[in-house]
Amino acid sequence: MSADYLLIVPLFLAVGAGWWLGRSQSRSAKLEQERKVNLSREYFIGLDYLINEKTDEAIESFIRALEINSDTIPAHLTLAKLFRRKGDVERAIGIHQKLLARPDLSQQDFLRIQMALARDYDAIGLLDRAENLLSDIIRQAGGQEMRRKAQTLLIKLYEKEGEWQQALDTASQLQTQELREIRHELAHYCCELAQRVSPQGDADAERFLRQALLYDPNCARASLIRAKLQIAAGRWRHAIKSLKQVLEQDVLLVSETIPLLQRCYSELGSLAEFEGYLRACLSKAPSASVIIALADRIRSQKDVFAAGVFLTEELKKRPSIKGFNRLIDMHIEYGSSSARQSLTVLRGLTGQLEQSKPVYQCNHCGFAGRTLHWQCPSCKQWSSTRPIQGLEGE
Repeated sequence: MSADYLLIVPLFLAVGAGWWLGRSQSRSAKLEQERKVNLSREYFIGLDYLINEKTDEAIESFIRALEINSDTIPAHLTLAKLFRRKGDVERAIGIHQKLLARPDLSQQDFLRIQMALARDYDAIGLLDRAENLLSDIIRQAGGQEMRRKAQTLLIKLYEKEGEWQQALDTASQLQTQELREIRHELAHYCCELAQRVSPQGDADAERFLRQALLYDPNCARASLIRAKLQIAAGRWRHAIKSLKQVLEQDVLLVSETIPLLQRCYSELGSLAEFEGYLRACLSKAPSASVIIALADRIRSQKDVFAAGVFLTEELKKRPSIKGFNRLIDMHIEYGSSSARQSLTVLRGLTGQLEQSKPVYQCNHCGFAGRTLHWQCPSCKQWSSTRPIQGLEGE
């Protein structure tokens, strides 16, 4: 209801202004008096509906009260926007098409209405029509602001279609400041292209990854994709360098690099170096994955008892179900045979608890799951999903 009111109150004011302006125009006395009476009646009927929170009835009254002229076009656009927000896109399209049919529109009003109609088409999935309208606006727009709005909307439309290169091409027409505002999105478009071409050749993928990091140097996704390509090619040192960059780019994603780093260091026979990096991460970016990997290294160097002591101390500082389950595993292996049966039952229960919990969560809308989505499936934000922190996560 509050979102509707944000639109309907300005609409109410616009109708009132239109009524007042209408009164000041000189016409024949009889027609003018009839028009004023009808307009006044519909206007105050709509106001009564608005006061009584009857939004739909208020809208209908305002529609009847509004005449289409240059003074009321903003009110019609606001009304159509309200219809679109309420899900009645067909009525919004009807209003915009009726406005576009007027022969006396100024160029600026014509482009504003076309922009609104493009949003209508976008809302109901007629992306081709929206794309054509936006392309026309970009060609015709004389002002930088109108062109920028059309370009930004066109970029988001190409994003919906998965036309990543076209989105980048459109973005290249923006000014530096405008590019900076969408740098995270552009970096992900490059990553999408890198993943698309990676089976065909590393050279093209690397070109897109370099471009991603130019847009956003903190794009950890680009470093992870690059590392996986380097691992596939057996370039272990290069992969380690790429993975270590994640620590500087996004500390919350360091846990994603640990299994990949362990493989790289294992292939090089440099697990002691891996342990040194884990200890650095423990101070800069502590997580359950780092603690468990370090406990495993202590176990391989010493014994399960030493690893259990280390894990216990770290869990006191940073408790997690994941770490607790690994500690139970160590106690099952180390403990007496009489305790193993009870610990095994407990481990089964805690294991089910761990498997039932989401691993990642969007910090924008709260969407959670067990898969890392670089674009949230719910709110469509980029770079908003991270590993869950705390007891149920890292």
